[in-house]
Amino acid sequence: MITAAIPDSIEVLPGAADSPVILHVPHSSRVIPPTVRSGIILDDRALTRELDHITDAHTAHLAATAAALSATRPWQFVNRLSRLVIDPERFPDEREEMLAVGMGAVYTRTTHRDLLRLEDFDPTPLLDRYFHPYARAMTDAVTDRLRATGRAVIIDVHSYPTAPLPYELHGDGDRPPICLGVDDFHTPPDLKAHAAAAFADFGGIGINSPFAGTYVPLAHYGIDRRVSALMVEIRRDTYMYEPGGAPGPGLEHLARALASLVEKVS
Repeated sequence: MITAAIPDSIEVLPGAADSPVILHVPHSSRVIPPTVRSGIILDDRALTRELDHITDAHTAHLAATAAALSATRPWQFVNRLSRLVIDPERFPDEREEMLAVGMGAVYTRTTHRDLLRLEDFDPTPLLDRYFHPYARAMTDAVTDRLRATGRAVIIDVHSYPTAPLPYELHGDGDRPPICLGVDDFHTPPDLKAHAAAAFADFGGIGINSPFAGTYVPLAHYGIDRRVSALMVEIRRDTYMYEPGGAPGPGLEHLARALASLVEKVS
């Protein structure tokens, strides 16, 4: 069991003791603490619009439903704050590219490339308060699964809009109903094959398009092959009303598919 203190911005929902699977849900929340909201220069209407576009809506519900359907219940690691506070999935080797559009670990631009924060905004307090504790907690969660089961399988649960947004650096790529983000080191062929089989009836699967790669804590990244990882990106029109609307009937179908994948890799 995880014994280290978990920041209150994160919820770790225990799974079966013998499950190696962590469903990681980093971008599902719209919550922004008042102290963080004060540093965002958008008015309330513009901020609501931005949250509609940037939030991976209902992905926490999707993961929870899939977990409940799984015979071997996976663990869930859920960010309970918006990615407009910090984006926990930014890595040093990609920050330069994303910083070009104002979307490093702390965003300074919106999805439409408007100013989100002032140009001289200092991200250090947000990194110290939220980003680094998040990284430590996720590292601890993975280490806990390694100790308990000898391996860890991170399934990163995301969604993306049907039409590309201006911030997307690779928005001209294919936008299939399901995109699987894979990593040469951490995504073994059997994990990719199980995912392709689980989502086979959704009308098309892409690999690393329009979004590529997957999330592994830096303490394990490129070092420990016992940690495998896969990003599941779901095109939003398959399960919700865009942008920022209610879930649709496709969510239950997706949850069953995700549960099937969890079972295969458990």
